[in-house]
Amino acid sequence: MPTTSKRAVTSKVGRPPAGDGGERVKDYPQVSFRMPQPSRDKLIALSKVRQTPQWRLLVESVECYFRDLPARERAQIARMLTGKRAKDA
Repeated sequence: MPTTSKRAVTSKVGRPPAGDGGERVKDYPQVSFRMPQPSRDKLIALSKVRQTPQWRLLVESVECYFRDLPARERAQIARMLTGKRAKDA
């Protein structure tokens, strides 16, 4: 009679990474800013309705705003980001 061994299936303990590309959100830089109460209230409500973290809504908003910029301004920002990365390295 053949013997079969069963492997114990174990899963990782804790919450899975929720960041972009499976990154840990804890490793993201923190940002603190003030905003008018009506805008804050909208952000909270939008987060609840969409069932999306506030940080992700802000990231998506920045990306949307960036996409709507004129090509000249997008290119200027791209140059700024490239220069920053080169200085950080």
